[in-house]
Amino acid sequence: MTVPKNTICLWFDKDAEDAARFYAATFPDSRVMAVHRAPGDYPSGKKGDVLTVQFTVCGIPCLGLNGGPMFKQTEAFSFQIATDDQAETDRYWNAIVGNGGQESACGWCKDRWGLSWQITPRALTEAMAAGGDEARRAFEAMMGMKKIDVARIEAARRGN
Repeated sequence: MTVPKNTICLWFDKDAEDAARFYAATFPDSRVMAVHRAPGDYPSGKKGDVLTVQFTVCGIPCLGLNGGPMFKQTEAFSFQIATDDQAETDRYWNAIVGNGGQESACGWCKDRWGLSWQITPRALTEAMAAGGDEARRAFEAMMGMKKIDVARIEAARRGN
């Protein structure tokens, strides 16, 4: 297996494999490629424990590292998943929030491992790119949302 030049390394306490398998089952073009066990004891684990997991999320190469409890995920890093419609938005949002995650604001949520996700309909991205009053109205509508409501964004963009 060829190791990519650049890989996102995500720190987990001890659940990197569970997280990677959840992401692979939830998002397209995602899979677990390899699970590597520690060749010896380390500060937060023992020889034979899962140390790293190589996986992709929507084609992005990642490495899950079971580094222990000393570092936590923060909103300073998130995956932004572009969705084509409300059904796709709902599917990803519900998968993350409904499996031990939590809702946040403006299309953000966290999974049960504390990793942040932006479930962002293309309708919102396009409205913001339009600029001017369309962007302002869509932005104002978004500010009151947790999961993004595509119909409300489109209505706001039109001025309805």
